[in-house]
This record gives sequence, structure tokens and C-alpha cells, in this order.
Amino acid sequence: MAKKTAYMGMLTALAFLFSYIESLIPITLGVPGVKLGLANLVVIVTLYTMGIKAAAALSLVRVVLAGFTFGNPAGMIYSLAGGILSLLVMALAKKSNLFSITGISILGGVSHNAGQILAAILVVENMNLVYYLPVLVVSGTVAGTLIGILSALLIKRIPPI
Repeated sequence: MAKKTAYMGMLTALAFLFSYIESLIPITLGVPGVKLGLANLVVIVTLYTMGIKAAAALSLVRVVLAGFTFGNPAGMIYSLAGGILSLLVMALAKKSNLFSITGISILGGVSHNAGQILAAILVVENMNLVYYLPVLVVSGTVAGTLIGILSALLIKRIPPI
């Protein structure tokens, strides 16, 4: 139990650090919310090494910490919506055994963006935000591919806890 707690603390700190680093990287594609998803690397590794409950806890804690530290309440709402949908999709895809780690990461990146768009549509009550989705699908696919490749490399080297 102590080993798992220490491992979760380390993973949470790493995800928080990646969130901070990502907040420093300016990516301007004309669409707000385009990011690399560095913290998702830690979520995927956690999903594979510790399971869905640990990945959900890590994701929730990271979003709240990052939101309060270098975000705002609106950003937390969008991150939570994207994170919840993304984790649900990734967990279901993993359970199906139909996708590689990279495929699961791509699904996670795209569904994260879709969750954020859905939350934004509900918050600002403007369906026109759906027009951002094609750009976000492309960016989620590219970022998901990169994060998936890195995740696969790490998961091979980290034993399940």
C-alpha cells in the first residue's frame, strides 16, 4: 500500500509538472485549447500500470491543482470535461483490446478535445463552437500519436504496480 501511495504521489507530481511546462509552451493555431497533452502521458502510463481508478484519481487531482495554480475556473471546467470523457474513452478502448497504446492515446486526445467543445457549447450556449472541432480533431490526433508513442515506450519499461 505504501508503495502504491508513493508511486501515485510521484505520478501526480509529474503530471502537475508536465501541465506547468505545457502552460509555458505557446501553441497558436488560431483555436484556443490546442495543447500537446503532456500530462496525458502520465495518465496513460497510470491507466496501464495501476488501473482506471488510479488514472481517474490522478487526472482529477492534476486538473484541480493545475487549475488553481495556473488556470482559472472556466479552464478547470473545460479540462475536467475533456479529462473525464478522454479517460472514459481510453478505458473502454483498452478494455476492448482492439487498439494499440498509440491508438488509445489518439482516441484520448480527440475525445478530450470533443469534451472541451461540448462543455464550451453548454457554458457559452453557442453551437457555433462546433466549427472548432475539425482543427481540434487534427491536433488531438497529432498530439495523441506523439504521446501514444512515448507512452508505449514507457509502459514497456515500467512494471505494473
